[in-house]
Amino acid sequence: MEEKKISTDAFELIYSRYIKDDPARVASFHEELTKSAIARDIYDLRCQAGLTHEQLADLIGVSASIIEDIEEADYEGDFLSMASKIATVLHRRVEVRFVPVDTSEVASVTT
Repeated sequence: MEEKKISTDAFELIYSRYIKDDPARVASFHEELTKSAIARDIYDLRCQAGLTHEQLADLIGVSASIIEDIEEADYEGDFLSMASKIATVLHRRVEVRFVPVDTSEVASVTT
């Protein structure tokens, strides 16, 4: 059985119909993209360090479920503080940059 792929056209249609004309939804969309990218980075760093969720959680003094939530971009707490703690135990630092918003970013998400 052939697996169906989500069409780029479908994503663009949904974005243009339900998100792009609502500034609050656009802001929320970009916030979720950012959280997702950070979550991927944290997952990658944890795996590179050879740590389980439990091991990383023990190093920063939280439960493994918090690490899982962070890596799923579903953490509801102080995300920047938690990212900083994770970075510290993984011998990294967090950098925050403010960059201009590029409306073509939506196209890069769909490719």
